[in-house]
Amino acid sequence: MDTLLRLLRSFSAPNVFNPWTDTDPALDLSEEGPRMRCVRLRAHLQTDPLLLLIGEAPGFRGCRITGVGFTSERLVVEGAVPRVTTNGARISSRATPFSEASASIVWGALYRHGLAERTVLWNAFAWHPHQSGNGQTNRTPTKQELDAGKDVLKELLRAFVGTPIVAVGRTAEVSLKRLGVIPQACFRHPAMGGATDFRRGLARWAAESTEATDGAMTLSLTA
Repeated sequence: MDTLLRLLRSFSAPNVFNPWTDTDPALDLSEEGPRMRCVRLRAHLQTDPLLLLIGEAPGFRGCRITGVGFTSERLVVEGAVPRVTTNGARISSRATPFSEASASIVWGALYRHGLAERTVLWNAFAWHPHQSGNGQTNRTPTKQELDAGKDVLKELLRAFVGTPIVAVGRTAEVSLKRLGVIPQACFRHPAMGGATDFRRGLARWAAESTEATDGAMTLSLTA
């Protein structure tokens, strides 16, 4: 994890917010934000996962604040994110914690299928890409950005080698395949009307994995 965090913290690019080094005066409660995000990410990664769920990139309502993919501050404060404990401590200065639709959909589905405790959430591009001059926006990472961030993705996969990998969205699927990794399944991203398809995809994967391993859910990575 030390190598992974070092790579995460060393990255810098225009119109990209690094949650683990950067402080956002408009959203962060204090300059402790980056340190707190590192602590929470470390806690999230301390597991022997049954599943790696790889998305596209952090959003400004989610991982930009929390440091954990597909996770909103509301879910963290409510204690809904396993291993990530806060004792009520906040990172954002917003009157109420951000709620992020995709995060709620993903965690709801993980709990429904008994996967929440042993799933690691990550992104093909680990940092938050935003529109020029406006950190409170989201955009798709460019091919150049994805290429620049591939070492972090490779390090994450190396840390959890042998764990089944599922891509959430086309960007994640393409990024994994560029590394020579064939995801075990590809789900539609829950944003922009994809919630039902995502839930169906995870339900199907959970059922097939359980059947194939007699309930153990320890499938090997395809590639």
